[in-house]
Amino acid sequence: MIVGETVVVHTPQVVGTDPGGAPIYGAPATTTVDDVLVAPGARDDVLESNRPEGVRVAWTLHFPKTFAGSLRGCSVSVRGGDPLRVVGDPQPYTDANTPTRWNRPVELEAVNG
Repeated sequence: MIVGETVVVHTPQVVGTDPGGAPIYGAPATTTVDDVLVAPGARDDVLESNRPEGVRVAWTLHFPKTFAGSLRGCSVSVRGGDPLRVVGDPQPYTDANTPTRWNRPVELEAVNG
């Protein structure tokens, strides 16, 4: 049997705008999501010419069908770690094409160094 994990989604919150009209962000709202499949992604060295000490860390998550929110601009904490940036705007597969409980692949990424 496949068992998911609990992750924390951090959603940016706009609290105002600066004089130029750009958004000002406050503390992110957090949402706990249960039953997320967590797959460690590849850990790649960033090209030495760009960042000689750089490392890219990635995860692939599969969110359950019960999660209906948007993940655009969000970050996610996995296994108590620091929040990692969601890549793009993950969309769910159709229910007809996902017979299991999970239907939304989500890639996370952080580049350090």
